[in-house]
Amino acid sequence: MKRAVTIKENYEFRRMYAKGKSAVMPSMVVYCRRNGRARNRLGVTASKKLGCAVTRNRARRRLRELFRVHQGQMAQGYDVVLVARGRTAGIAYRYLRKDFLRAAEQLKLLLPEGGGIS
Repeated sequence: MKRAVTIKENYEFRRMYAKGKSAVMPSMVVYCRRNGRARNRLGVTASKKLGCAVTRNRARRRLRELFRVHQGQMAQGYDVVLVARGRTAGIAYRYLRKDFLRAAEQLKLLLPEGGGIS
């Protein structure tokens, strides 16, 4: 799969936090909002509270990979921001995946045929 189109500007993140819908899971927080485009865009954040740079980068890599793997199951035309939480870097991948799919289902980001958690 191709790399995700990313959200990079601070004003776009602030708009997502203020006006986007959110789903909170133990390992991440997911914000989403329609973007009026044909593709999804991804933003990933990890606070310094999470730990050192190595830990934050690991958390971001894991969240980007989750989005990349499941992008084909998701409805298009959304901005999605994934916020890493304390467990993101160390939790087993299967639990991280389960949290992501549950959050996407809550926010109605999953397409009907790819909707179940497996």
